[in-house]
Amino acid sequence: MAQNTQQSAELAQLLRTGPFHLALRSALTERGLALTRVQHKLAQRGITIGVTSLSYWQQGARRPQRPESLRAVRALEEVLDLPAHSLHRLLVPEGTARPEAERPLARSYRSLVAPAAALQQLFAELETPVDGGLHTVGHHERVAIGPGRELLARESLQVVRAHRDGVDRYVAIHRGESGCETSGVRVRAAENCRLGRVRGHAETGVVVAELLFDARLRAGDTHVFGYVFEDGSGGPSTEYLRGFTFAGGQYVLQVRFDEAALPVRCRRFAQTSAGAPRSGQQELTLSGRHRAVHLVEQGVRPGILGIAWDWG
Repeated sequence: MAQNTQQSAELAQLLRTGPFHLALRSALTERGLALTRVQHKLAQRGITIGVTSLSYWQQGARRPQRPESLRAVRALEEVLDLPAHSLHRLLVPEGTARPEAERPLARSYRSLVAPAAALQQLFAELETPVDGGLHTVGHHERVAIGPGRELLARESLQVVRAHRDGVDRYVAIHRGESGCETSGVRVRAAENCRLGRVRGHAETGVVVAELLFDARLRAGDTHVFGYVFEDGSGGPSTEYLRGFTFAGGQYVLQVRFDEAALPVRCRRFAQTSAGAPRSGQQELTLSGRHRAVHLVEQGVRPGILGIAWDWG
């Protein structure tokens, strides 16, 4: 029974984040249907498609693009007892053709990061595309605020899935507070990765760090790794936020305060973009013993999530 529960959880995750071929393959495996049987059930619904095409779809060798193929995908959702549009949306979100169906729903990083030009410059120095071929399926982040109200450090344990072949690195982004000395920011590769090149932009306090994996990932592979940014150079911190370019996955953010600097009020918030009004604001209670607040988001949407606090 435990195995079936795990498979169901994996299928639910793949239906949220993709890629399409892995979601289809997981559904076929969980339902225990041979491709010939699926072909027969589709034929009963007036859909004619070859077993070879179905096989190519689940292998990722081809993807449905033509209108008749997309109709077959909608019928597949019925045959495999999946939620309506769950497979279809991995190919054509919101009724619009999607050039890279292997990726989950995404939003441009320019709409999420305030110093977009600085970040673009740093990525260019690393010769790294903005879409590094990975999307996050799980992220637990812990932020430490020091006795001077400064952002002391942030630690991440991250689970990613590749949506293309050959990915062997992740570029992590850190933005310090006003007055941050980027040359003094230290980066540590904590688990399942090695530290590569590090670049900083002094004017905006942005630091990017290349985290190298020991193996190249294939599309659909997952990887768990951890890293730490140690800062402490900037002025007083009043919030911590993270932008998400891709939909799906779980995010946990914990902010812990030094006993010498406790805020008088904490609240979580969300934004659709860097300049948009904040929504979903909710008061958070600071735990007395551990001096921490946290948020948990089960199904992340493209946009921004964060925690803000007020000093007395």
